[in-house]
Amino acid sequence: MSSSSRRALIARAERSAAAAGDWPPLNRSPARPSRSRAGDTSRFSRRPRGHVGQRGGFGSWISRNRRLAVALLLCVASGIAVQQLTPASEQRVSIVVAARDLPTGSSLTESDFTSVGVPPDLAITGSVHSIGTLVGRQLASPLRRGQIPTEASLLGPGLLTGAPVGSAAVPLRMADPSSIQLLSPGQLVTVVLTAAGSYDEARQSQVLAGPVPVLWTSAQGGKPGEWLGTSDTDGLVVVAADPQQAEKLAGASTQGKLFFVLVSP
Repeated sequence: MSSSSRRALIARAERSAAAAGDWPPLNRSPARPSRSRAGDTSRFSRRPRGHVGQRGGFGSWISRNRRLAVALLLCVASGIAVQQLTPASEQRVSIVVAARDLPTGSSLTESDFTSVGVPPDLAITGSVHSIGTLVGRQLASPLRRGQIPTEASLLGPGLLTGAPVGSAAVPLRMADPSSIQLLSPGQLVTVVLTAAGSYDEARQSQVLAGPVPVLWTSAQGGKPGEWLGTSDTDGLVVVAADPQQAEKLAGASTQGKLFFVLVSP
């Protein structure tokens, strides 16, 4: 068969296949898509060195200076530890404290106290800063070793510390001196006067004041000295009273016999 006849047959077959939907013809392989050099270059080309996993400036510095970084961290840790263990320096003031246990009624001497330095916030109001101001004074309440004495713990006007304005310290002499063994500073009592009646009348009792707090008693070894103006302390009790109560209590022992009744707080 001649070449022209062969070409005619192929052309006819292609037209028949195109009409039947079977295209492209079987004897022709489909053209492969060409791959551009630019695509090949983008696929296989390397990224710039150091782009993947590149560290920042600080991380790069740490990796190059590991020993120096460890030394700096150790120095910081040591500084923090020293700061935490070193006590902060603070201002201190000198105050007077009891050098040993001192009972109520003690006549104070210089050897009974010592001076210590404490932070300012521990120096309570009314604390004594000089031992000389305590020598010759008398305790109205006991002091434990290391306790700070104040005017409220000394016999004298300081006993009224914290009492309402106008309160007075009134000394009373009880009819039964031994009964004051039951009293201690701070105890509340009601003071009762029993007046002597006539021969055929019963004794009459009346409440003079109460409840009033006890400030001091002679049963605890107290010596009133100049504050009470007498050395006869047998049966004496000092109570805090308001002006109306003080008026009734003053001189009451001359009107009869005085007794007290213990009152629960």
